[in-house]
Amino acid sequence: MLDRQVVGEFLDGEFEGGDWEIPDDIPKDKLVETFCLYVEDDYYEWLKDNIKSFFDHGNPDWDWIRDRISHHDQH
Repeated sequence: MLDRQVVGEFLDGEFEGGDWEIPDDIPKDKLVETFCLYVEDDYYEWLKDNIKSFFDHGNPDWDWIRDRISHHDQH
């Protein structure tokens, strides 16, 4: 779940630097919530796709996973 306050601040920055404004009839909190739900829907689909590839569609290569863990531990 996304932090609504962080997303609101992110959108503020994007709107400040952009050429567009939130219309007066759209409350900012509703915009933030709707945008968060939109992103979360996409995020969960992305997670489902990535879990399939990371765990080789139910046949995990544990040696490859150990190598990935080791690689990230070195950084």
